[in-house]
Amino acid sequence: MSARVTLEARVEQYLAERRRIGFELRTMAYGLARFARYVADAGHQGPLTVDLMATWARQAKAGHGDRTTSARRLKMLRPFTAWLRQFEPATEVPDEAVFGRVPGRMAPHIYREQEIIELLTAARQLGPPGDLRPAVIETLFGLIACTGLRISEALELQDADVDLKAQVLTIRQSKFGKSRLVPLHPSAVEALARYRTQRNRHVGATPDAPFFIATRGRLLGEPVGDRQVHRIFGQLRKQLGWVDRGSHGTPRVHDLRHSFAVRRLVLWHEQGVDISQRMLALSTYLGHAKVSNTYWYLTGVPELMGLVGQRFERFANPWDDDDE
Repeated sequence: MSARVTLEARVEQYLAERRRIGFELRTMAYGLARFARYVADAGHQGPLTVDLMATWARQAKAGHGDRTTSARRLKMLRPFTAWLRQFEPATEVPDEAVFGRVPGRMAPHIYREQEIIELLTAARQLGPPGDLRPAVIETLFGLIACTGLRISEALELQDADVDLKAQVLTIRQSKFGKSRLVPLHPSAVEALARYRTQRNRHVGATPDAPFFIATRGRLLGEPVGDRQVHRIFGQLRKQLGWVDRGSHGTPRVHDLRHSFAVRRLVLWHEQGVDISQRMLALSTYLGHAKVSNTYWYLTGVPELMGLVGQRFERFANPWDDDDE
């Protein structure tokens, strides 16, 4: 690297440029910062090399990461190093030759209706007695399950974004810098109204106050943290003894979003709706950047692959039903 401009400065410059066009890059920002610290601690001088990047990638999970994890870390560096070449032409850009290709999207855990009921019941029973925390967690998980929101979108809701009279949520500047309106089912409106009433007994609410709040000590009334939510979910998951039916190792909060999408597609199939005509609406509702991300469910989720197969059989053999 140039002695005049540090790698850390280039990382910040790269992230700033990408964010100006709508990317959030939270995971990439964390990864690039760790890589920059590694390069600095190693005392590396001169252009970045593939060997240096591969060595860093192998140290994933304290050196116990698998080949796929290392491949993902290396892949994250590609757009940054390609961008960096305009300042440091000798910068090397890693390819797939080191760790192989990164596998495609992994199948999520699709929650059964009973599992969601059990999750909300367990959340409702969280302690201590009289605390607001059970209502926060139950309502949060229930909202994600019935709307398919990303957890970040739910946690960033302000009170003014939850319009229960109009029965709609306003999601502001979410992933890729997009905002959208999310209509609510009357049952969801009822649950959100019940939670808001409980919350207002503990803290005063203003339009710009967080809708989901922390409930303990000096943090009372502050936005509830992502880490806390995942920690509580992990406790409930262990308590419920769930067995993962996806490819991530354990059921995740994010799988509630995937489950919403799959349940909607299955319902449309059962109703005889032309799914291809509804995909754009579902894509917009979920806040996908591309409709192809929504179509992925049809090929990447076993529950839907079977339905697609049945439709193809009817298409390929339109007279079979008449012959039976």
